Amino acid sequence: MSLFADLLSNVFDNRYRFGLARQDGRKTEDLTAALVGATGEVTGQAVARQIIDRYAGWDDDEKLGFFRHLATDLDLDPAAVRAALDAYAAHSDKASYRAFAAAAEPPRQELVRRLNQVPGATRQLVRMRADLLRLGRGDDALMALDLDFRHLFASWFNRGFLVLRPISWESPAHILEKIIAYEAVHAIHSWDDLRRRLQPEDRRCFAFFHPAMPDEPLIFVEVALTKGVPGSVQGLLAEARDILSAEQANTAVFYSISNCQAGLAGISFGNSLIKQVAADLSSALPGLKTFVTLSPIPGFARWLDAQPVTVDTSDDLKLRQLAAYYLTRAKRPNGLPDDPVARFHLGNGAQVHALHAQADTAPNGLKQSHGVMVNYLYDLSRVSQNHEKFAAAGEIATASEVRSLASAAETALKEITS
Repeated sequence: MSLFADLLSNVFDNRYRFGLARQDGRKTEDLTAALVGATGEVTGQAVARQIIDRYAGWDDDEKLGFFRHLATDLDLDPAAVRAALDAYAAHSDKASYRAFAAAAEPPRQELVRRLNQVPGATRQLVRMRADLLRLGRGDDALMALDLDFRHLFASWFNRGFLVLRPISWESPAHILEKIIAYEAVHAIHSWDDLRRRLQPEDRRCFAFFHPAMPDEPLIFVEVALTKGVPGSVQGLLAEARDILSAEQANTAVFYSISNCQAGLAGISFGNSLIKQVAADLSSALPGLKTFVTLSPIPGFARWLDAQPVTVDTSDDLKLRQLAAYYLTRAKRPNGLPDDPVARFHLGNGAQVHALHAQADTAPNGLKQSHGVMVNYLYDLSRVSQNHEKFAAAGEIATASEVRSLASAAETALKEITS
């Protein structure tokens, strides 16, 4: 029945797309009002298709005008919200609660829901939000509109809808092309480079997909199977490295995690991805006992430039000490770690495990962290406990060696500033 319903939906969508939609010359503002107020599903889909098709042909100025229309004309009615809340406070029942819930939701949320009824619209709405984030930065009204997109996307893209799929050298070419394009940590320079990351038996790659976007990875992680914890990404990706059999490996290294959809920024998949991949690998390869990352420290060089200390970047020990201090002591005003990658992994329940100098000698690695990289350890027996302590009190799980390095840096910084 589901397949038959989808078939009918596509038939009616095409009928209205190539019939009524072509004849309708209404303003976009009139179309959005018609869609929010539509009572018939087929007519509503026809209007939704027109809006989506128009949006696809707009330039940035027209898109920005559309977003401003949604942000102002389809915003909450404060007076209606207050009246509905007063009615609910006076008499709390099903009817008054329903009225308050309806008043407290801006019409633009319903508009986006109805746009998503069109086949293939989910992908277009993700791109629409990417445009909103790009064009609306710094505009409070447009960022309020983004909260509506984010609220809806958090439901549509929750873990229950996501499908974990392995990516291999045998995966379809259009998927492999997107892995090359979306790699955001360690650039993939050629098809041969991609082959080295996917084909050997000591390499793995996994991605989350959504049923509404089956050919678009949402996020993917590249994994190296190794003996011991590595301290250099260049060594990990070396063309001439020795290939290890999967059964010989005792460590799984998550060395690159890339979010693929700019329109899903702020919708967290990485936590579920790492834990699911770790669980699957542990089940398939019982010899794997250690799960770590080899992660960049993107905020380190910027932070170090602001400190009252001159550092010889060839002094590996000093760099490791300062990086340890930065990861465990440098905080944002809200008390969270300054480094964005640290916030991600520590929030997932990982431990700051080890630091390595000269670990990423690529230009970007030298620019953002003077080549220092960090291993975050995912101890599957402790990630929940670490997560709870971090979430409740900002407590950072840290290996003893990292604590010693951070303490040495703290002493040195105090001596300089005293």
